[in-house]
Amino acid sequence: MSELTLTVMRLGFLAVLWLFVIVAVQVIRSDLFGTRVTQRGSRRDSGRQQQAAARQAAAPPQQRQQQPSGGGRQRRGAPSKLVVSEGTLTGTTVALQGQTVTLGRAHDSTIVLDDDYASSRHARIYPDRDGQWIVEDLGSTNGTYLDRTRLTTPTPIPLGAPIRIGKTVIELRK
Repeated sequence: MSELTLTVMRLGFLAVLWLFVIVAVQVIRSDLFGTRVTQRGSRRDSGRQQQAAARQAAAPPQQRQQQPSGGGRQRRGAPSKLVVSEGTLTGTTVALQGQTVTLGRAHDSTIVLDDDYASSRHARIYPDRDGQWIVEDLGSTNGTYLDRTRLTTPTPIPLGAPIRIGKTVIELRK
């Protein structure tokens, strides 16, 4: 075997070894420090919503989108926010504005759960046509619990009922 071939093989082995070390360090770092949790529903998001509402109002009547049931008003006694009451995100609040709220470890979830017992796409909470909020397990490994009952079908959420995903507990509140 020529000396050039041997040197190239040594350099290739060294590059693969360093690649392994870098990947191992990244895995250890993510296990120690977890995933970065971004705060949703901040002032920046509310500014975007105000801009969207202004564009909607300025649009000609035939181009305006229909408001959700109730003309944009919420029913009296209807929940207006989702609050994390236990877990690493305790105190986090998400305003309910008629959109679907996704829960899980994925970075594009509305509430990113840094919990070993949560799946990437764990559950979702969405409004139905009657104005009730529904929780649905998205085929998670460890399950989603509503008042200590494991969910198997989409289920309406009573106000203040705890929704448990691993170590995280979430509640609907006024």
